Amino acid sequence: MTSAELLTDAFGRVRDAVHQAVAGLTAEQLAARLDPDGNSIAWTTWHLARIEDDHVAGAFGVPQVWPRFRDRFGLPFGATDTGYGHGSGEVAMVRVPSGELLTGYHDAVHAQTVRLVSGVTDADLSRVVDEAWDPPVTLGVRMVSVISDGLQHAGQAAFIRGVLLRNPGGTTPR
Repeated sequence: MTSAELLTDAFGRVRDAVHQAVAGLTAEQLAARLDPDGNSIAWTTWHLARIEDDHVAGAFGVPQVWPRFRDRFGLPFGATDTGYGHGSGEVAMVRVPSGELLTGYHDAVHAQTVRLVSGVTDADLSRVVDEAWDPPVTLGVRMVSVISDGLQHAGQAAFIRGVLLRNPGGTTPR
């Protein structure tokens, strides 16, 4: 297995987990929070897609996918906002009419990610992509970080989904 194949497989697992977490949920279920300060499935999956979009595009020096989707989401955040550091109020603002908007955005991000990582070689992984850290961040470290973040957030969304669907009525527990 090549580095490109490994990265493609890992990002594909994030995509699959996002689809599984969101599939068939209503707008109310996507926005539900297990407690007043908890993250919703909508916020969690939007955030993981924004991080993948931002970090992968940045590592390869290409434009993000987000500008093509930003108006469809209608969020009151700045153009470069990824959700990092959001508090309870901002989390509550991420509401979508359906899971298709979330998966559509993530699918577009995933397609760009796969296109970019499909040519990665072992030698490329040591290329520095972010000098703002000590030590500087390499492409390999950035890709592992994005994959890890994506899988963790997709797992959080799956957990929330499980709680909601096990609760009578499929809404936030009281």
